[in-house]
Amino acid sequence: MPQTERLELIGRLLTDPSLPLRARVAGSNVLLYAQPLSRVVRLTLDDIAYAEEQTILRLGEPPSPVPEPLAELLLRWIDSRDNMNTATNRACRWLFPGRRAGQPLHPDVLATLLNDLGIPTTAGRAAAIRQHVLEMPAPVVAEALSYHRVTTAKLASEAGGTWSRYASGDHRRSPPGWTPRRTGDG
Repeated sequence: MPQTERLELIGRLLTDPSLPLRARVAGSNVLLYAQPLSRVVRLTLDDIAYAEEQTILRLGEPPSPVPEPLAELLLRWIDSRDNMNTATNRACRWLFPGRRAGQPLHPDVLATLLNDLGIPTTAGRAAAIRQHVLEMPAPVVAEALSYHRVTTAKLASEAGGTWSRYASGDHRRSPPGWTPRRTGDG
């Protein structure tokens, strides 16, 4: 999936009030944080925190900041989660509670919902992780999003990432005050 298409889908999920709130929150986790649906459904209310007026989502270390308007959608979803009406689910801590007491929603349920809305979860997640490893060092992505370091290093290499040889700064011109050192006669 091209980056432009992924960004358009994220924009749709964040701004289209006609879409189900559950799909908007789950799809945003896939497209922004490259999370597989099997991990998305295992998120709990304890994975969401507030620090220094910022909503954060604990996917790895450090926790990931949740940008607006996703933070607002996430908080709205918490207050209106489905499958909370049965006596056995009232105190449920799952972000996406399932119909069975104490169980999260099955990933296939979310996959069907998102695919029916035109959100390709597998391609979207692959595009998101690819973009992350192009923008950040693979070990940083691995820690932040709970991926294995070998996986992110391989993805970075396949995507043409250059972080293993990266040195920050503008490499098109010499630093101020720098002069080339003469190495021989002449």
